[in-house]
Amino acid sequence: MNRSSENRVDLRQLRYFVAVAEELHFGRAAERLGMAQPPLTQQIQKLERALGYRVLARQSRKTALTDAGLALLEDARRILADMDQAIDRTRRAGRGETGQLTVGTPPSVMLTSLPAVIRKYRERFPGVQFTLREMSTSAIAAGLLAGSIDIGFLREMTQCGALPMETILRESVVAVLPAAHPLSAIPRLRLRQLAKEPFVLFPRQVGLAFYEKLIAFCANAGFTPRVVQEATQWQSVVTFVESGMGVSLAPACVQKFRWKGVVYRPLSGLETTVSVGWQNSRESAPIAAFLSLARAGLSRA
Repeated sequence: MNRSSENRVDLRQLRYFVAVAEELHFGRAAERLGMAQPPLTQQIQKLERALGYRVLARQSRKTALTDAGLALLEDARRILADMDQAIDRTRRAGRGETGQLTVGTPPSVMLTSLPAVIRKYRERFPGVQFTLREMSTSAIAAGLLAGSIDIGFLREMTQCGALPMETILRESVVAVLPAAHPLSAIPRLRLRQLAKEPFVLFPRQVGLAFYEKLIAFCANAGFTPRVVQEATQWQSVVTFVESGMGVSLAPACVQKFRWKGVVYRPLSGLETTVSVGWQNSRESAPIAAFLSLARAGLSRA
């Protein structure tokens, strides 16, 4: 055997030593460790040869700690505790139970089942420092590309640089009408029935892909919407519609705003999608864990 290996003290020997030091009996220590007594004695002897000093005094049937053994015991306990904690931290990190995670989402996606996904994630992984940022789709895409966001939900975007992306949610598009509007009496509308109406929409730069999707829907229906008011938040859009300023088009999740002065009507064949993009520059257990819950929790609206 290599002489240098004889001079090394390993963690197994320290565990054996602590067991004997606490039991002060080789037989009980061997039983506690689940091993036979002879190999335990051999390992303690190797430990003493590596240290150059006796740590246990064996006289007749009595075992006692030497001064060197007393000095070693405290440090051995600390070293073993530190190692156990390091192993636990490593395993928790590997399971995605520690670390940091930043998720970006448009406000509209917070009207879906995403909050329930977030709540479940926080309950399951309390050791992860979780940050949620409500942002426009354009800002989320920029954050993903810059690396400041780990996971981003993007409405109507199917590509964000070279980052991995997948469609995670499909929603119907609905018409938002003042309750007193004549068309509110019709259970299901065709988009061309709104051709002559004033529209309330969000600014194009807030969510370019979704905005252009809505404009394309209108173009296919034979008109260009006459936008009379813009609002950056869906709650504001619905408020303007309620006041009679115009009508709007919205993802079905906006129907959670159940106000007396507003009605929502389905539009045949119109759909919007939400994709999720994430960082893949390194393996990340928190990202994988959140994506798993999001895939299971988000469903077709």
